[in-house]
Amino acid sequence: MAKIKVTQLKSSIKKPQNQKRTLEALGLKRIGQVVEHDNTPNILGMINKVKHLVSSEEA
Repeated sequence: MAKIKVTQLKSSIKKPQNQKRTLEALGLKRIGQVVEHDNTPNILGMINKVKHLVSSEEA
């Protein structure tokens, strides 16, 4: 299974609760943190929901 690296670029302060929970579910807690996930439709949907706060790239 392909991997995808997700990096948090912006803060979740003043963002809706569902976006904060999505970042938490991705394992992101602070700006600059990088996590690696399998490239699945579930993960891609979560990344798409907070695409203005994160960047992603193939690992």
